[in-house]
Amino acid sequence: MKLKLGLPKGSLQEATFGLFRKAGFEFRSVARSYHPTCDDPEIEATLLRAQEIPRYVEAGVLDAGITGYDNIMECESDVHEIAELHYSKATALPYRWVLAVPNDSSISSPKDLHGKRIATELVNVTKRYLAQHGVSAEVEFSWGATEVKVPNLVDAIVEGTETGSTLKAHGLKIVDTILVSTTRFIANKSAWQDEWKQQKMENISMLIEAALTADGLVGLKMNVAQADLKSVINILPALKNPTLSPLSDGDWVAVEIIVEEKAVRDLIPKLRRAGATGIVEYPLNKVIF
Repeated sequence: MKLKLGLPKGSLQEATFGLFRKAGFEFRSVARSYHPTCDDPEIEATLLRAQEIPRYVEAGVLDAGITGYDNIMECESDVHEIAELHYSKATALPYRWVLAVPNDSSISSPKDLHGKRIATELVNVTKRYLAQHGVSAEVEFSWGATEVKVPNLVDAIVEGTETGSTLKAHGLKIVDTILVSTTRFIANKSAWQDEWKQQKMENISMLIEAALTADGLVGLKMNVAQADLKSVINILPALKNPTLSPLSDGDWVAVEIIVEEKAVRDLIPKLRRAGATGIVEYPLNKVIF
């Protein structure tokens, strides 16, 4: 039996492949191929535009897929959400769909859009947003380069951004955020009822989430004399209580913890001064609490 898995092609592809690699699944794709091979023979993967994945999962063409919440909402797909995955193509920030206008525009709220023209790739979500505000405006699909269409072609745009830097570079200001989107692992509802497929998807989800949890964390281990143990433990910002293991010399113990990587540069000197020796920092691929 195989699990038919849809993976996003394009800007999110490399980030997704990298995440799966940390989770223990190696995907390889050759140029122009839409069917990457996986070192897990139970997975049959297909590369698709992330925007298309929700409807193929809903239809049962795919058992599961990785896509954005924005795409699910745009397609209005009826799917089972397995997990929310906090990663994106550039940062760990959520992907925001924002209403943006030129810096000198008189538009300062959704109400000001009445009778205006808006360009976006997220047509259905934008139309629902306008309806919620009781605004009638023309919404047209944009095939890309949406930022350059204001003010000569349209009055406003609804565009996706992580940092807002591209919008700012084009002389645009954000009026409102209409949708906050993160990456989701979704399943076809019938496939989710299949015992084998559900367990396979749960296994994949567990390992992916463990890889995401490990991001930004490292392990530290060190040797500490019993006489210095209390002072060392007092400065440890461990996510859980540190692991203590006796050494052959009864006056010493081995201490092991998981900490945020950014804290290590300040922490190691403090540990050394508190009496820790043999301090080793090591990377983490997966963390499951």
